[in-house]
Amino acid sequence: MSAQPDHAPVTTPAPAPGAPAELLAQLRADKRAGSWVPAFEREWAAAIEESRSTFSLAGLYKVVQDWQGRLAHAPAVDAFIASGHDDSDAVDLAELRRRRR
Repeated sequence: MSAQPDHAPVTTPAPAPGAPAELLAQLRADKRAGSWVPAFEREWAAAIEESRSTFSLAGLYKVVQDWQGRLAHAPAVDAFIASGHDDSDAVDLAELRRRRR
């Protein structure tokens, strides 16, 4: 038997050094800029403070990756909303998480 694990852990590559500035420019150009830019800036500032106290860049990477995902999926969300599909029976995941605690 081998002492090697049968699977490799999935590691997400670090964003490029200019990714936060590029992401902010994309957010400012989006039609949701009024709400998204302040939210990104709040999350980014909190991640910077966390990284200063923990000496870890993981929080910064997560903020960039989360917002890149939001931007990437925004057209699909827009298409869903424009299609008129009824989502009134959707489950609020935040509420489910609060109930489990």
